[in-house]
Amino acid sequence: MKDLTTEIVRTEVQDGIGLICLAKPPVNALGVLLRKAIYDAYRRLADDPAVRIIVLYGDGRLFSAGADIKDLAKSDIEPTLPQVLGALHDSEKPVIAALHGAAFGGALELALAAHLRVGVQGLRIALPEVRLGVLPGAGGTQRLPRLTGCAAAIDIICSGREVEAKEALALGIIDRLTDGPPRDAGLAMAKDVLTGKLVPRQTDKLSVAFQPEVFAAAQKRLSGKRPALLAPVKALEAIAASSLPITDGLTKERKLFKDLMQSEERAGLVHAFFAERATGKMPEAAAMPRQINSVAVIGGGTMGVGIATTFLIAGYHVHLIEAQSARVPSARKAVEQNLNGALKRGKLDPDTHQTAFERFTCTDTLDAVANADLVIEAIFEDIAAKTDLFAKLDVICKPGAILATNTSYLDVNLIAAATSRPADVIGLHFFSPAHIMRLLEVVVADATAPDCVATAFLLARKLGKVPVRATVCDGFIGNRILTRYRRAADYLLLDGASFEDIDRALEDFGFAMGPFAVSDLAGLDIAKATRDRKAADRPPEERYSRIADLICESGWYGRKSCRGYYVYDGDEPRQVNPDVTAIVDNERRAIGSEPRQFTNEDIVDRCLTAMIAEAVSVLQEGIALGPVDIDAVELFGYGFPRHRGGPMFQADRIGPATLIARIEAYAHEDPQFWQVPQLLRDIAREGHSFATLNEQRIAMFEKGNKT
Repeated sequence: MKDLTTEIVRTEVQDGIGLICLAKPPVNALGVLLRKAIYDAYRRLADDPAVRIIVLYGDGRLFSAGADIKDLAKSDIEPTLPQVLGALHDSEKPVIAALHGAAFGGALELALAAHLRVGVQGLRIALPEVRLGVLPGAGGTQRLPRLTGCAAAIDIICSGREVEAKEALALGIIDRLTDGPPRDAGLAMAKDVLTGKLVPRQTDKLSVAFQPEVFAAAQKRLSGKRPALLAPVKALEAIAASSLPITDGLTKERKLFKDLMQSEERAGLVHAFFAERATGKMPEAAAMPRQINSVAVIGGGTMGVGIATTFLIAGYHVHLIEAQSARVPSARKAVEQNLNGALKRGKLDPDTHQTAFERFTCTDTLDAVANADLVIEAIFEDIAAKTDLFAKLDVICKPGAILATNTSYLDVNLIAAATSRPADVIGLHFFSPAHIMRLLEVVVADATAPDCVATAFLLARKLGKVPVRATVCDGFIGNRILTRYRRAADYLLLDGASFEDIDRALEDFGFAMGPFAVSDLAGLDIAKATRDRKAADRPPEERYSRIADLICESGWYGRKSCRGYYVYDGDEPRQVNPDVTAIVDNERRAIGSEPRQFTNEDIVDRCLTAMIAEAVSVLQEGIALGPVDIDAVELFGYGFPRHRGGPMFQADRIGPATLIARIEAYAHEDPQFWQVPQLLRDIAREGHSFATLNEQRIAMFEKGNKT
């Protein structure tokens, strides 16, 4: 046996079989270094007369997660991935890819260039490039259709979805599915080839028929999506070229890939990808998390039920406490319905679904929190009720238990002060529905202990959430920015834009729902309660829109009452509520507002600028650690269009000078609302960007964690 090991690949020869092991932990990312190492190892084995067949497999928990996203800009450095794959595919010696764990993106393209593929049970494969604003650029759009046919390839590539091993086998993506280590699986397949039991095949020599009706249906479906993203449409165009000779198809694919590499959509999606991961870099990251096994949730309403469901899905023991005895059965039933839904969506398998019920209790007894490691309060937004509850928890809960509040606006310092252990108190602001929405604002009060914060971040990842650190202010990061955004929309409504035009403009920008449709969904009475709470502190010079209050006074609270800004009739599309249009007209007359015309661009500019201005103030006050944290909050909790990257990413695209000019122009109409944050002026003066602040933020905490 000859050993030709290098640092990031292990190469050996056994009984005429050359083996190349990808060994670049933790995920064998196919960056510049690894693809060159694979290419060099292949060349050595191809030139070795003792080698008759070559097997590629991965070390660790997966074959490869695909290209290193940080290396996307280096995709043209030779050997490029298409060059490596071309060499493997054209090899005179058969090449086998033995896949386990995951083979995503470029890693699957690598496997598609091989002559045979064997999968190990539990394998997942995907070509997820469209989720980053590009398309498979190393043959994926050409070779996959040759194995599966165009319809299946369109489904897989244009959605970026994951494919489980059994489906991959049924579609012909892999040739065999087996158990055992990938090295053994590869050796076994290689021996079958050498003894004539299996015949290798070159994907490039297969053909696929062009099916006009399949592509027309896919084009209609993709173009009708909101937002209609560029990458899936271009990927469809590349797949259509798979009916051409392979050389022509690969040329077309590469051109489309390079075009997408220059798009703003790709830049925004890549920023969103990194934003999701960057928020874990924070001051408390080095602290040792506490052990959490048992969780108690107080409050059997929609939020409490969702939080309880979240922890059950993640495998925790959960006690749900609903103070009103009559509501305990309905709270229990709601959790059960959520768990059943998780089973149907594949979030739980039948076994874990059953054990979830075994790990769940629902009671009206507060003493059930006594042995919990984590207690989360999810009662109504009233500071007196919350401080009273926390004073009781202080007595009942065991030492070291974390006491968390799910408040979305209130002062966590005041809540912590109601206990004798403020170091154990933290804000865990889930978003409704809690078992589906990905954002978790981790609100750090003045006395919160570092290990309490570290525990919250670890829990968030186990729950599948994106945690973002915030400090205390009214509304924290997300709701504070949301309030400003909504005020900008309300002022547009007062000044002449219709609420349906405002919603439509922002939905065309990429939001799933406009601000007025969102208000109907959330419940107009909820927002009114917050406005009423803050009314005493409202500055006298602030413009105040009474329109939402007047709608509530009419008994219309949005979807829950089937009427709000819109009328909701079963499954029918929303319709404008004409009575609200009359309320708007009357209110404009009452305040002497002369309606003006606003274009879609005007609407988006004003709402986005208001968001950015408030976000800069949040950053300036230290409520958020960095611009990327704000983007993560908006992307994963508030529906900011992912391909737009987030408000701070947009701020850099617009430019600080333009933003300042906009705010100063708008300030002629309303100087109280439109004010330029000093940080924005500083960035403009110094020629910096929010991207620069992100780099500084990440470098600072990476350095701190290493020391």
